[in-house]
Amino acid sequence: MRRGIAASALVAALAATLAACGSSGSGTSSASGPVTITYWDTSNATNEMPNYQAVVQKFEAANPNIKVNFVNVPFDQAQDKLQTAMGSKGAPDVFRSDVGWTAAFAKAGFLTPLDGTPALSDPSAYQPSLIKQAQYQGKTYGVPLVTDTLGLLYNKALFTQAGITTPPTTWDELKADAATIKTKTGVDGFEMRAGDGYYAMPLFYGEGTDMVDAANKKITVNSPDAVKAITTYQSLFNSPGTVKADITTDSYAHMMDAFNGGKVAAIINGPWEITNIYKGSSFTDHTNLGIAPVPAGSTGKAGAPTGGHNICVYAGSDAAHQAAAEKFAAFMTSADSESFIAQKNSTLPTRPDAFTADVKSDPGIAGFQQILSVAQPRPALPEYSSLYTSLSTNLGKIATGQQGIQPGLDATAQDYAKLLPDFAK
Repeated sequence: MRRGIAASALVAALAATLAACGSSGSGTSSASGPVTITYWDTSNATNEMPNYQAVVQKFEAANPNIKVNFVNVPFDQAQDKLQTAMGSKGAPDVFRSDVGWTAAFAKAGFLTPLDGTPALSDPSAYQPSLIKQAQYQGKTYGVPLVTDTLGLLYNKALFTQAGITTPPTTWDELKADAATIKTKTGVDGFEMRAGDGYYAMPLFYGEGTDMVDAANKKITVNSPDAVKAITTYQSLFNSPGTVKADITTDSYAHMMDAFNGGKVAAIINGPWEITNIYKGSSFTDHTNLGIAPVPAGSTGKAGAPTGGHNICVYAGSDAAHQAAAEKFAAFMTSADSESFIAQKNSTLPTRPDAFTADVKSDPGIAGFQQILSVAQPRPALPEYSSLYTSLSTNLGKIATGQQGIQPGLDATAQDYAKLLPDFAK
């Protein structure tokens, strides 16, 4: 599904007015016929989308007076396309929103609050931290659909061949293991996603910091702790047994092809890739996939970002379409639907009652469920998702040696000052 976080102009929405508000939305209806709502799906078209389509078909069968116009929008384009559509016309009545987009869309006035509606009749059914992540200024603007985090994915057979019996728990241990694997197997030990700020977050969290301190309105991306984090990050591309930084357009595919084919022993990634990994020659035996928490930094604590998606309802649709969209949101996020999606896509449900025995029998899901304890929710800062753009650009330069660590993070901090003028440097 992911996950180069897309560079986005979403922050422009924060000052926008809801030009399309009061329109009839993108669906159609008549006094005698069914309501047709438009749903924008942002899942991977090859391995995830068909299963979301199956859930939509179940919804239509159970609700004959509601038809769904299913539109798949590539994830890396969806943020900007939603921004444009909701700011003018042609917006979907309901859509699948990355958790990092929800607060910004809510601040812009694009979303309808779902508290007390059929979409969210029982908030306690969902993990509390995920409900909090769907909120802005005390109101809930999304229903949690799937959750995820980053973990250390590793090839158990290659680790065993190298004589390594347990996964590394620190970045230093990871580098040592990578060197051992290269020496004893001839295979690269580790590959890190380069030039993508999202994948660098475990390094920040491991030093007890973040890109910004939202609570105290302070930019921290170039602080001493951040420099320490990115010093470790840079070393992951230059140590024996680790793969050199790849910032080409196809770098993500290169990393996944290498891992799935047994040409690299470990990567950092999330559950959205599990079904694709299972298709790889190294993981026809699914139990060969090892899943562990991301390594810890000098604080001794591991941390990874909490990701996932919410189902959100457009505020510009008329009452009939909003009501149908809310009913659809409830169906998509029901225990039965989330359990079905989890079994088909190997993604993590957002509600405990969807973790059925069949769901937990998938070793990938079971593995990621065990490491959710190190997942760290993002602050409810509308601009937070946009912070990755500058960070990713400068991390790419740092990883490839085109820029020094402090100058690169200082440049990022300067960009943040423009985005967050009321934050102290």
